[in-house]
Amino acid sequence: MIYLPGMRSLLAFNEEKIIMARPEESQPQASVQLYSLAKEFSADMAGSLDKLAAIGLKNVEAFDFVRRPQDIRDALDAAGLSSPTGHAPLLSDELWTPDGAIPTPAPEIVFEAAAAIGMTTVIDPFVAPERWLSVEGVTDIAERLNRLADLAAGFGLSVGYHNHAQEFLRNFDGQTAYERFVELTDERVAIELDLYWALVGAQDVVGLVSRLGDRLVAVHVKDGIAPAVNPFDPDAGEFGSASPDQRRPGEGDVPLAAALRAGTAVEYAVIEYDNAPGDVFEDIAASYAFLTDGGFVR
Repeated sequence: MIYLPGMRSLLAFNEEKIIMARPEESQPQASVQLYSLAKEFSADMAGSLDKLAAIGLKNVEAFDFVRRPQDIRDALDAAGLSSPTGHAPLLSDELWTPDGAIPTPAPEIVFEAAAAIGMTTVIDPFVAPERWLSVEGVTDIAERLNRLADLAAGFGLSVGYHNHAQEFLRNFDGQTAYERFVELTDERVAIELDLYWALVGAQDVVGLVSRLGDRLVAVHVKDGIAPAVNPFDPDAGEFGSASPDQRRPGEGDVPLAAALRAGTAVEYAVIEYDNAPGDVFEDIAASYAFLTDGGFVR
């Protein structure tokens, strides 16, 4: 065999495509987390959803839905959209956001609202950093979510968890708090990995996706520049909604393409911007084009 310069990298690339590629019918569906357009959605729910539909999206991931499930369901139906997943706090008395906390209702009320909207999975989007700093804290989070899986099943739902970067602050016996949590949770608990926040947590994003295997059912597709210090570290400086330096796909440090190829059972590729770099609808359209043009979604 004649070896030509560049042949090794070309073969490696082709081998990765062959191994990683999933049949088109099993590719993830595209979605968008409505937190990305929280202000626009609150000001004009119907108009915002119409704009998402015009981009080509069929799914959204609802946020702050418990207080208005019927309004959201009606608006989704009118726009021809579905919300198979949604974010709501299940493990905390209040939901943290960079701009303040939101009081949380009982899980039964959350599940009732989710069922009314037509969801299949309710995902807890944030558990406070201090609860991830000990084995006992991580074990408690996992056990609570396991119990909630039983409760959710009575509503025809499943539960899941979405990370930020605080889950990667501590290691126990060579294992991050996050991966210890995944190990302790029942397989019924869905894992949604935010690719940007995993990078902010100093993780090998592609390696983490691979290790999660079939437990990983959704990813947040988000690019940006990782800060020098994990913003959830107790010694980090002030952190707010304008702090994350987030970019359109391909313009930041997150290995989005490789991470998406590494997923084996991802059902939803969810576009999100915590801090959109420009017009949020144009940024979402750019992310959707990245997913469709790259063949990462069906």
